[in-house]
Amino acid sequence: MRLHILGICGTFMGGVAALARELGHTVEGSDANVYPPMSTQLEALGIALMSGYAAEHLRTAPDLVVVGNAMTRGNPAVEYMLDHRLRYISGPQWLGETVLADRDVLAVAGTHGKTTTTSLLAHLLESAGMAPGFLVGGVPGNFGVSARLGGMGHRCAQSPPSGAARLLPPRAGDVKVEQPLAAPFVIEADEYDTAFFDKRSKFVHYRPRIAILNNLEYDHADIFPDVAAIQRQFHHLVRTVLGNGRLIVNAHDQRLAEVLAMGCWTPVETFGIGRGDWQATLVEADGSVFTVHRAGERIGEVRWPLLGNHSVMNALAALAAAAAAGADPESLLPAFASFESVKRRMELVGEVNGVHVYDDFAHHPTAIATTLAGLRAKVGQGRILVALEPRSNSMRQGAHADALAPSLGDADAVVFLQRAELPWDAGAVTAALGGRGEAVPTVDALIASLRARVRPGDQVIFMSNGGFEAAPRRFVESLRHA
Repeated sequence: MRLHILGICGTFMGGVAALARELGHTVEGSDANVYPPMSTQLEALGIALMSGYAAEHLRTAPDLVVVGNAMTRGNPAVEYMLDHRLRYISGPQWLGETVLADRDVLAVAGTHGKTTTTSLLAHLLESAGMAPGFLVGGVPGNFGVSARLGGMGHRCAQSPPSGAARLLPPRAGDVKVEQPLAAPFVIEADEYDTAFFDKRSKFVHYRPRIAILNNLEYDHADIFPDVAAIQRQFHHLVRTVLGNGRLIVNAHDQRLAEVLAMGCWTPVETFGIGRGDWQATLVEADGSVFTVHRAGERIGEVRWPLLGNHSVMNALAALAAAAAAGADPESLLPAFASFESVKRRMELVGEVNGVHVYDDFAHHPTAIATTLAGLRAKVGQGRILVALEPRSNSMRQGAHADALAPSLGDADAVVFLQRAELPWDAGAVTAALGGRGEAVPTVDALIASLRARVRPGDQVIFMSNGGFEAAPRRFVESLRHA
């Protein structure tokens, strides 16, 4: 089958393209914004990319058009597709019907941490010899691709590789999972809407056996009027989780407790730092070392390269989900040390004269605050400089403007990219930062400002969920050629 994917360079749709290609389909696609890492992955797979959304791209009609959620009415390709009655489907529905229908799905939902937790869970299952399929909203370091089908055979017939974690039967009191199981598939379960013709959240298409509910805050101001609207979508997900599966839920999150109070038909396990069925106790304040207990029983100690309480919570969620899938949690602990985080999640892109430069995807005040807190715990009194682009729809609309300055409390200096098209004035944010904040109109000006401020030994973090005009790497190059 020949598929044409509209919006192919988005992290989700790029993963759909990779899976379709692995299934043997001929895949091509269109997009207006092409930048790494997804463009690089698609080119490596030999998938043809077309720039823009011209109707001509569909003149030779594909067998099926897979529509990304960034597509809107008025888009030339969309209008041509509708007027010429081409067969079309949303990305999440195609995934649910074509890939997930016969798999044991492990879905990772939440406002924050979905990509890292999904990648970590896939890594843990891989270390347990379970050969999971996955689709991640980024490129996991341990796999090098954002999506793969994984093993398709019966899990009970697989032999774990040497040194892999043991697969155990369920513990007493656990939900019994019938054997043999379909091959596991780990998916980042996004609450954003599905397509211009399907305004439900993407994750209602996945029907998981195991679902992680990591956290819930207000976000996506372009489609959700308030947090209650997001809670309703999360409850739609809860309604689809198998009764003989498991819900893994943040024990600290009152909004998630309210979601479960709407009705729950699946056994629940909770996780938290000093709270819940799965508990972590910090050994190092930066979160790089912690112990894990389950139901009061010590499992062991985790030592790994990630930082921050939010990372510890992600780790607990992934470990609990892997255990629910049948892996022995104690045997999984060494795998944390070899976890390589997703590109653009505190990714170190360069070190020049003691200056460490990171590229980070954080674009919500809570994510910004927790990321900076983890780095502050590591570097102590060392200086932290932040370059921030308000790129998400919620950021551009100003939905988080009041919370931005408080979220940057651990930064010693902040350079805020206020492009001309930003519909609100960043002056209130920079003023609230005192002498630590500055707003500039272009990426060139932002790099120049950082160059004037930076000192040997500084930590510099670029924060954006967009391409940021390759600012982190451009800054590194400017330091090298100083």
